[in-house]
Amino acid sequence: MQTPWADTLDRAQPLPEYPRPQMVRDSYLNLNGPWSYAITTSAQKPAQADGTILVPFSPESELSGVGHILQPEEYLWYIRTVTLPDGFNIGRVLLHFGAVDDACAVQVNGHLVGGHRGGYWPFTLDVTAQLNDTGRNSLWVAVQDPTDSGTQARGKQTLRPGGMFYPAQSGIWQTVWLERVPENYIQSLTVTPDYDARTVTVKAHTFAPGGAANLWAVVRAGGVTIAEDWGGDEAGQDGTVTLHIAKEHFFPWSPDTPFLYDLTVGTTQGEEEQFDTVHSYFALRKWSCAPDEKGVLRFCLNDKPILLNGLLDQGYWPEGLYTPPSDAAVERELSEVKALGYNLLRKHAKIEPQRWYYHCDKLGLIVWQDMVNNGSYRYFRDTVLPTVGIQKRNDRRLHRDERSRNAFRQGAADAVNQLKNHPCICYWTIFNEGWGQFDSDRVCGWFRTLDATRFIDTTSGWFRGKNTDVDSRHQYFGKLRLTGDGLRPLVLSEFGGKTWRVEGHIFNPDKTYGYGACPTREALNEAVAALYRESIVPAVEKGLCAAIYTQVSDVEDEVNGLITYDRRVVKLDADTMLPISRALQDAMEKTVASFEKMG
Repeated sequence: MQTPWADTLDRAQPLPEYPRPQMVRDSYLNLNGPWSYAITTSAQKPAQADGTILVPFSPESELSGVGHILQPEEYLWYIRTVTLPDGFNIGRVLLHFGAVDDACAVQVNGHLVGGHRGGYWPFTLDVTAQLNDTGRNSLWVAVQDPTDSGTQARGKQTLRPGGMFYPAQSGIWQTVWLERVPENYIQSLTVTPDYDARTVTVKAHTFAPGGAANLWAVVRAGGVTIAEDWGGDEAGQDGTVTLHIAKEHFFPWSPDTPFLYDLTVGTTQGEEEQFDTVHSYFALRKWSCAPDEKGVLRFCLNDKPILLNGLLDQGYWPEGLYTPPSDAAVERELSEVKALGYNLLRKHAKIEPQRWYYHCDKLGLIVWQDMVNNGSYRYFRDTVLPTVGIQKRNDRRLHRDERSRNAFRQGAADAVNQLKNHPCICYWTIFNEGWGQFDSDRVCGWFRTLDATRFIDTTSGWFRGKNTDVDSRHQYFGKLRLTGDGLRPLVLSEFGGKTWRVEGHIFNPDKTYGYGACPTREALNEAVAALYRESIVPAVEKGLCAAIYTQVSDVEDEVNGLITYDRRVVKLDADTMLPISRALQDAMEKTVASFEKMG
């Protein structure tokens, strides 16, 4: 099964776009494309390759050209010769990996340059000292991925896929690239907008002391410079500048008006080859909670109440698994979500490539971001009992393996650090339905030290504790009866899941997974419309602040998506969903009126 974009894939260099839109440099050498590979059961480097793999598609995926499920005892080897353009090897050369699942070691010209553990997070290696003068350099990457271990973050990956769990994927699954930088370069940016003050504070961390000297920043709107700061004489590794946005250039970000300011940040260190310049962007927006005239807490964006109407998004593609076939495929799917009237996606148990969040920033799609779970999943404990109503449990002693707990904390910290500059993200989900859940109240307190600017859903669905920003519920069966605790905004973070098998667009004809079968398109549309009309719209009037329908697309056996797995058929008609979206908005208008009445 393939999406339409597989037919136009450039196999010489797939996904050529710059992969990190919030920190762009002019020097960029994309290493996606054909690499040699080998699979062994030994940690010793293989004498010869087994064939060719198309990077950045995992060996389990169709687009990789390999079709092999990596086993826990196996090693996956990538081999490539890289020819540097003339003049590229000046200053320092960095080798970037968007993500490698799960643990890897990297060699350049026979020298070990580093490694990484964790399949969802980017990493960078300085390879300057290992490059040679001939212009031809050998690059080796060795990967292991046990997948079903209790410690590693894995999301919905499993070696035994079926139902709501999907195929494991391994190895390089995001873009690999080289970048030329000066000797002392900007390693990271932290961009902190302040909606009320109309400012943006930019912190640059550099490779070595002195790199932040004469840090400068320029903000542009529509190509016109609207704010600039040419810095001072700071000599440390960290430099900070704050820029003020004049009232006439104040354009708040929202789903209806997703305005992004262009940001350029640089350093000046005397010699031209020592300059470093990076391009980024930011938005001015503010999330808060406030009570309406009935005392019901509501989410507010830019001080105005907003109903969050969204879809659960797994992020799987039939030909690429975790990796989309093209940037255009991502843009198209996100646009289809907005065209149906939704304003939010809950990214479920996966960290996407940076460009996915960039497109959400541009389109005005709000994102709830899940942490990627590890730890054990037990069907009876984590699904059966909670579904029949047993949803309270002391989690202090759940998942007591300290290695697993530490791995989860490290992954959560990496996720927040990687994504915190994206304006589209308003909400973090720490644990989902008990998967890997432990000591949630304490974990939430720790999580607030990572980011206190967004909402935190500590336990989405059940096994709820006291320390959380929302009252988060899941319900797929029976009549919806939602009553919040009155202390937090009430959110229905999963519901729906109606299925319709579209003939000719089914991944597995022998198995169907979902929450209520519909025989035809008309039946599906009526079932979805009735669920919203009879349950969700009335609940909004009574205090429901967000509703997340399952889900964007089918995934293998799971056929409860609003779009088929091959992305060729949108099952839900806009004529059905847009009136529902308007009805939801009308229900919220009463809340807006009550806010205005309160002054």
